[in-house]
Amino acid sequence: MRPSSALTAALTAAAALAVTATGASAAAGAASTGAPVRPVHCQEKSLRISASPGGQHNVARIAVTNRGGRTCVVDRIPTITFRGLDGSAQPVPPATSGSYVLSPGERGYAAVRTAERGTTQGHVVRSLSVAADPAHYGVTFGAAAVGMDRGIRVWEPVTTLWHTSRGAADRALAGATH
Repeated sequence: MRPSSALTAALTAAAALAVTATGASAAAGAASTGAPVRPVHCQEKSLRISASPGGQHNVARIAVTNRGGRTCVVDRIPTITFRGLDGSAQPVPPATSGSYVLSPGERGYAAVRTAERGTTQGHVVRSLSVAADPAHYGVTFGAAAVGMDRGIRVWEPVTTLWHTSRGAADRALAGATH
C-alpha cells in the first residue's frame, strides 16, 4: 500500500520541523553549556602601573589597574627588573606563570623586597621597571618614587604574586621572607 502524496508531504514536513527544532535547541544548549569564555590578555595600553614606598627602606609596593572596558588577564607574577642588572625579582612563594584576572577598574597589588636591611652585598641602581606581563615593556620608576632616595640596593630581590589588596601583598611578602 502506497501512502498518499498528501500524507507523505505531511510526514516530511513534520520530520523537517523536528530536526530543525532539535538542531536549534542543541545549538542553544551548546551556547549555554559550552566552554566558558576565557578573558584575553590585557593590552599594555589598557593598564596603569604604579609604584610607591613600601613602609620599609627595602620594600616597594606595586599596583596594576585595568583601565580597559573588559575583563582581561595578566601574568600572576609581576615582572620586576632593575636598571643595568640581568634577571628579575623572583616570586615568593616560588611559583610558575599563570593568569591573574582583572575586571574593568580592578587593581592587583604586589610587594617587592630588594635587599635585607644592612646588607652591603649586591648593587645599587637608580631605577626599577615593572611589567604586569612578561610580554609588556613595563614602566620605569626612579629610586625616589619607591622611597629609596640613595638608590635601590639589589641583592636577591623577591616579589609577591598579584593580590587583591595592598595589605594581602604586604602580608605575603612578610610571611615569605621571614
